[in-house]
Amino acid sequence: MKTYHIHVEGIVQGVGFRPFIYRIAHEHSLRGYVKNLGDAGVEIVVEGKEEDIRAFLKALKDKAPPLARVEKIKTKELPLQGFDRFYIEKSSNGGEGGDSVIPPDVSICDDCLRELFDPRDKRYMYPFIVCTNCGPRFTIIEDLPYDRINTTMREFDMCDYCESEYKDPLNRRYHAEPVCCPVCGPSYRLYTNEGEEITGDPLKRAAELIDKGHIVAIKGIGGIHIACDATNEETLRELRKRILRPEQPFAIMAKDLETIENFAIVSEIEREELTSYRKPIVALRKKEPFPLPETLAPGLPTIGVMLPYAGTHYILFHYSKSPVYVMTSANYPGMPMVIDNETALKELKTLADYFLLHNRKILNRTDDSVIRFVDGKRAVIRRSRGFVPLPIEIPFEYNGLTVGAELMNAFGIAKNSKVYPSQYIGNTSKVEVLEFMRGAISHFKKILRVQNLDLIVADMHPLYNTTKLAMEIAEEEGVEFLQVQHHYAHVASVMAENKLDEVIGIALDGVGYGSDGHTWGGEVIYLSYEDVERLAHISYYSLPGGDLASYYPLRALVGILNKIYSVEEVEELVRRCCPRAIDNLRYGKVEFNVILNQLARDINVSYASSTGRVLDAFAVLLNVAYKRTYEGEPAMKLEGVAFRGKNDLGFRVPVEGEELKVEELFRQVLESRTNPADIAYSIHLALGRTFGEVAVEKAKEFDIKNVALSGGVAYNELIVKTIRKIVESNNLRFYTTHEVPRGDNGINVGQAFLGGLYLEGYLTREDLML
Repeated sequence: MKTYHIHVEGIVQGVGFRPFIYRIAHEHSLRGYVKNLGDAGVEIVVEGKEEDIRAFLKALKDKAPPLARVEKIKTKELPLQGFDRFYIEKSSNGGEGGDSVIPPDVSICDDCLRELFDPRDKRYMYPFIVCTNCGPRFTIIEDLPYDRINTTMREFDMCDYCESEYKDPLNRRYHAEPVCCPVCGPSYRLYTNEGEEITGDPLKRAAELIDKGHIVAIKGIGGIHIACDATNEETLRELRKRILRPEQPFAIMAKDLETIENFAIVSEIEREELTSYRKPIVALRKKEPFPLPETLAPGLPTIGVMLPYAGTHYILFHYSKSPVYVMTSANYPGMPMVIDNETALKELKTLADYFLLHNRKILNRTDDSVIRFVDGKRAVIRRSRGFVPLPIEIPFEYNGLTVGAELMNAFGIAKNSKVYPSQYIGNTSKVEVLEFMRGAISHFKKILRVQNLDLIVADMHPLYNTTKLAMEIAEEEGVEFLQVQHHYAHVASVMAENKLDEVIGIALDGVGYGSDGHTWGGEVIYLSYEDVERLAHISYYSLPGGDLASYYPLRALVGILNKIYSVEEVEELVRRCCPRAIDNLRYGKVEFNVILNQLARDINVSYASSTGRVLDAFAVLLNVAYKRTYEGEPAMKLEGVAFRGKNDLGFRVPVEGEELKVEELFRQVLESRTNPADIAYSIHLALGRTFGEVAVEKAKEFDIKNVALSGGVAYNELIVKTIRKIVESNNLRFYTTHEVPRGDNGINVGQAFLGGLYLEGYLTREDLML
């Protein structure tokens, strides 16, 4: 007889891990106990024959529950204890230093879905049906260990039936913390936008109202959505007017896969992502002709779609005639998604006609995650529900806070060779979003048991609110503060995910503060444990009005054209090629004259090497888009036109020293006489070829085999594919990210990696800001 103490770390809470241990212990005739240690993992003590213990350990590794992730198993022999049975012991809080975390929120499982529509089942048509394998986790947890008392479900006392399931180790709902039923659990109510309650079945009535063309606010798992019939053109136009989103694509929810295949092209890997436990929004190519209203995603070749992931959604579609809903976050542009009933009824009454609200608190606001498949691989655009709080491994062990960027923000908490990216935070230039971020940081530190920080890392942009917040926290807590260059962090995020120690990195995006005070965004960078160096970049061009160019890309166009033409010639070209761009300025011709004057006198002009602004400028020149009403709009619409192109016109971007002369690409476009689709297609190929070729040249010069690509432009199918093919054709390895967002939503991971390089003494402050 032997006795062993076993310590397990990983995702082992809220996933049915303890009942799993209980079952396999009984299967192998072992005695002892299993105990949840909170953030420190799970403790197991087993006593029995040595061969049975070995079989138990094998089953622990090979047969763990589907949502569990066993990362570390430590075993130690103990003296015989004399247990008479195997049992599940009450949880303890563990201690600082463990690596176990709760799993993310999980979509409803097949077993619960069957019960949901079984008239004989106690939870028939009950929207909050859950078990150990599904349901809310991160959104309801206040502290570890993940027990009901530490969640917002503590406000609902279990009835005898639910408690009997909860306490039965052999039941699917054993210690499923959100377990409930219509007798004892949360419930929905339906209100008018004046706060008057509507009688009858709330979900059935809500479905009927949506079918009639009404806009309904629906409280779900991570926040409140605004829903309406996605097939109703009139309702869609009204929603756009109310929510102040004139062009931004709406996310839609379809009843099932068959419905999606009626209007979008779905590959096998996209199908797998759509149906995964995360149930994210996936950007799919529209079918042509597109049978749904173009108002859903105007000017784009893609449509963002998700499948139902909660009982609420399935019940609504059960009662509804429409197979497709708009399901967009309940917030005005730039503001946090609304999560509580009182705020919804107060602040959204002019947005929604009706409110379908439940009485379970949402503790942690969590937007839907967004995925796009680029060059056949997953690219995470927004990492939130279904992903958070899963960690990313880094090769450095320290406690740190990384605050990310200004837009598309997510922060990260570094602990024990991992960084835990937060849920999507958003646009931190808004005070309300910054306050949400401050609270979320405190919550992450609490549930991860991180009290004393070694380092706080921020972007080097002096005006970012995130940078200012990081400085405040560093001063309040007496923590060392480090700033790192934006594009170095982009490249470092690829190194972190792919476990690389040196790369030639390509960082392509719209905005990033450079060490010379200019706006970077078209960069080739060497980054290793020993050095960081900017090797090449798009040649600087003028941005009259500075940041205004990101909203009115005509400003970028005239700034680039002014490198090769006089101000008078630029004026004539714009009036001839894209006169509507002038009309789309806020003050029309008057403003255009001011811009030309700024150029001529070099007043209120900044300088940029941004790839994003280059693509925006081409969108204006080809009359694709004239202003940005949402992040990335002109470049995304230009890509949509490029997808229709078939002929490569052979455009080239000359390279002189460290500079990529993109202005010459504009000259070639202006001299071209072919159709806009072929021109747009060829622009993308030319940019991809140039960056790929420069990266290959530098890789050979530095004798490096790894080329990394990151930044917001790394979601562009044509550019990514072109770069990859050039890199791989030269027998080099091409890397980007598939777990970490490539845009600014993932920059916190790169900051954590660079913070580790700094603490370990590999790179200095000066290195990371050069």
